Amino acid sequence: MVYFEKSDALKRLPKQFFADLVVKTNAAIAKGYDVINLGQGNPDQPTPPHIVKSLQEAAANPLYHKYSPFRGYDFLKEAIAAFYKREYDVAIDPKTEVAILFGSKTGLVEIGECILNSGDTVLMPDPGYPDYLSGFALANLNMETMPLRAENAFLPDYASMPDTLLDKAKLMFLNYPNNPTSATAPADFFEETVKVAEKHNICVLHDFAYGALGFDGKKPRSFLQTPGAKEVGIETYTLSKTYNMAGWRVGFALGNKSIIEAIELFQDHYFVSLFGAIQEASAKALLGPQDCVRELVQRYETRRNAFFDAAKKIGWNAVPSQGSFFGWLPVAKGFTSESFFEYVLDKAHVVLAPGVGFGKGGENYVRIGLLSEPERLTEAVERIGKLHLFD
Repeated sequence: MVYFEKSDALKRLPKQFFADLVVKTNAAIAKGYDVINLGQGNPDQPTPPHIVKSLQEAAANPLYHKYSPFRGYDFLKEAIAAFYKREYDVAIDPKTEVAILFGSKTGLVEIGECILNSGDTVLMPDPGYPDYLSGFALANLNMETMPLRAENAFLPDYASMPDTLLDKAKLMFLNYPNNPTSATAPADFFEETVKVAEKHNICVLHDFAYGALGFDGKKPRSFLQTPGAKEVGIETYTLSKTYNMAGWRVGFALGNKSIIEAIELFQDHYFVSLFGAIQEASAKALLGPQDCVRELVQRYETRRNAFFDAAKKIGWNAVPSQGSFFGWLPVAKGFTSESFFEYVLDKAHVVLAPGVGFGKGGENYVRIGLLSEPERLTEAVERIGKLHLFD
């Protein structure tokens, strides 16, 4: 067999940090241990029945057995615009300000190739979602990090960033509610972001994947609610978290017309849009009853309360999650994030995600997923408590 070398673009791709953690987790399970996995980020609840029924009925429509329109059906774009008007009072032109994505991750990876050139500079939050790096590598971009520190509520501190860096940057990634820190962003932060972007001609991409998941009665803000936001950037959204539709791969980008056009042109050459029946079911999810979303948020909040109440009892002190379905907690003294993960897995059979996997700024933290029922989350903390790491 002839061996063909991978392209330079593929060789630039970062190593999947969490692949090794999966191997170690599976090894513990194979030994027969009752492993509680808090390291995952995969929604654990099924898609609401009325959405599934919509797909089942739509799948019988012969129209959808043909190729979908390259840029998606108008009815889904109109539903997306109606959703944003209802939820955030943001006016969206469905014809020019919406691009349908194969899950929002696709848009996050594509954006570099859509509007940047090789060697251009992009700003990434640190810690941040690791898959942002994949897009940077494929487009051969220069990455600079924006530290997210607890003392600044896990928001970038623009005042500490030199003008030379901001002048060089062409694209900035933001993500609130944040993965992994679970922080949310206030209106004044987004207002400052628009001013910085305008001054330095930076495109802002706000990853709003966890937009529905805010706690304590506080609804996370859309970046597009900020005056001038559509002038400088876009927001990506996904149905994966809001409606437990992770496997359906439905997302969308909204905002600046020139960026949306670039994304749609790029996708014209890669895809022929989503299966039409999925698009119809997605539209019905966005426009239909939202009780399922409110119930889901309450479920995650109940889990959050159970976990952080239990953590407090063992002296594992951290700020409870503001949004998303994650928690962000410090490691015990004397550990790195990786050694803490390994020790807790070995001794308590609980899986945590080491913070360093999200960037250097994640060292000394671990991320937990609120993707088990309260009893199981409490049990995980109690097991860790028996190790007396926080006494």
